[in-house]
Amino acid sequence: MASNISAEFEQNGFYLAHDIFKESDLEQMESAFDRIVSQLKTSGEDIDARWSSTTTDALDGGSSQVIHTHNVHRYCATWLGAITDNHFLDHVEQIVGPDIVLHHNKLFEKPPREGSPFPIHQDWWYFPTERDSMIAAVIFLGDANDDCGGFRVYPGSHRLGRMDNSSGLYESETLRDYPLEDATPINASRGDVFFFSYFLLHGSTPNRSDNTRKSVLVQLYSGQDRVLPNPEVNHANEQLVLRGWNQSMSRAMASE
Repeated sequence: MASNISAEFEQNGFYLAHDIFKESDLEQMESAFDRIVSQLKTSGEDIDARWSSTTTDALDGGSSQVIHTHNVHRYCATWLGAITDNHFLDHVEQIVGPDIVLHHNKLFEKPPREGSPFPIHQDWWYFPTERDSMIAAVIFLGDANDDCGGFRVYPGSHRLGRMDNSSGLYESETLRDYPLEDATPINASRGDVFFFSYFLLHGSTPNRSDNTRKSVLVQLYSGQDRVLPNPEVNHANEQLVLRGWNQSMSRAMASE
């Protein structure tokens, strides 16, 4: 397993894993997910994370929705158990090494027929790290094919490194040659986990199906790395060690 994961990730910038969680665990995770969404809907907060941009408008016609919150482990112990699951972390370790730190995670629910797309982008700009070890792990609680808002990627694009103006929040010359419609679909099933580099050019399609797309994205990095300051973005950063050691932790950081 180890050589296969690391080799595929190095070559393509991503790895789609199957059967990490048992069905009994997935049932509890989905039940907790639904309860979080119910709690969000009664909170009175702004819970729609649709990107307001001309690139998003071009994909969804100017109207769509995606329900979102950060850090599901702050809502319930079920999701804390999911992101500390040994089988899950065994896969992460093959990519980032034995020291694994949680940066943040986020819930996404794309409602039927009106779920928001995300234009092609890179993630690095939002939370750069010194050694670029940051990855995402998307846990799917239902099927996520092209019709119901699944991922699309440009395999091997992680080798482009830090591209300027690649956040996807607005039109840019950098991303003009990488339209969402030309990217490769990732057809994931319930229980799959999609691991990818924060350099990988990726996005997702609108949910035009009759099914709700449910996923939790977990952002992780090596404990031998450190997150760089980004004055343009005030992003959640848990700095929670899930395995091993955080070698850049300090007294000041631990008290934040």
